[in-house]
Amino acid sequence: MDTVVKIDKLVKKYKELTAVNEFSLEIKKGEIFGLLGPNGSGKSTTIGCILGLLKYDSGNIEVFGKPMKSDSYDSKRKIGVIFQNVAVFDELTVYDNIDYFCGLYIKDKETRKKYVEDAIKFSGLEDFTTFLPKKLSGGLLRRLNIACGIAHKPELIILDEPTVAVDPQSRNSILEGIVRLNREGATIIYTSHYMEEVEQICTRIAIMDTGKNLAIGTTEELKNMIKTGETITVEIKNASDGLIEEFGKLPHVIKTEYADDHLKIHYSKGERNVLHLVDFLKKKDLKFGKIYSELPTLNDVFLEMTGKELRDKA
Repeated sequence: MDTVVKIDKLVKKYKELTAVNEFSLEIKKGEIFGLLGPNGSGKSTTIGCILGLLKYDSGNIEVFGKPMKSDSYDSKRKIGVIFQNVAVFDELTVYDNIDYFCGLYIKDKETRKKYVEDAIKFSGLEDFTTFLPKKLSGGLLRRLNIACGIAHKPELIILDEPTVAVDPQSRNSILEGIVRLNREGATIIYTSHYMEEVEQICTRIAIMDTGKNLAIGTTEELKNMIKTGETITVEIKNASDGLIEEFGKLPHVIKTEYADDHLKIHYSKGERNVLHLVDFLKKKDLKFGKIYSELPTLNDVFLEMTGKELRDKA
């Protein structure tokens, strides 16, 4: 596959703060690439550098096989950007907003008209073309924001938290639209704090923190990088500290948690853990209720790699 974005040892500093530190990445044509990280991890700075909006201290960035600079207009014309904060003109209708942003790239009137109509249809805004943004719901406003960003049919689309504060129906519509754009040939860079979305649509994922690339791979590859391989929960009443300690000594057990008559046992990569646990329960003649197993999620991977401490500080 062709490489659409190549970042090599990128460093970006803000005075004493190193926002991006020796960050490297390759994104191939046709991918939906998830870029994840906690607040302050360097995601937004990295995106700003990819777009040629920020000067960086060292390293190299290539987009479409060419160095990305502030005046790389040929490359920038092939990029669509949808930021987290909705950026449309309040005084323009839905149609005129899309037409304006499309017109920044497409000068031929007939072509632009077709592209605008395509974007309206794609975003499901046919019944709202004469509406002003203030008359739209949150979900419709998000869809307008996306329509403005993709109307010129870009080859690379960067979406930064596109489903923030929308209802489940709008979120589903947006995600289906992103997959549709990808099937039509666009390469996608997708950032989100909703791990289930990333797990659902992204072909590969990078997790970054403190400006560094902690891990990169498919969802399954990332799951195989962490200690936890399986979590089994069993309903058991009045378990003593001594009994819980015995559970902790079973093969492949990493740790145990007990609360509200539910014992949660975290395992490493061992096999047949449920069967071994049931055998232990029977051997001890313990009464238990429901027992169920959960494989690690992308959220588990994210928290294990980046930590669980809060990042937002006053």
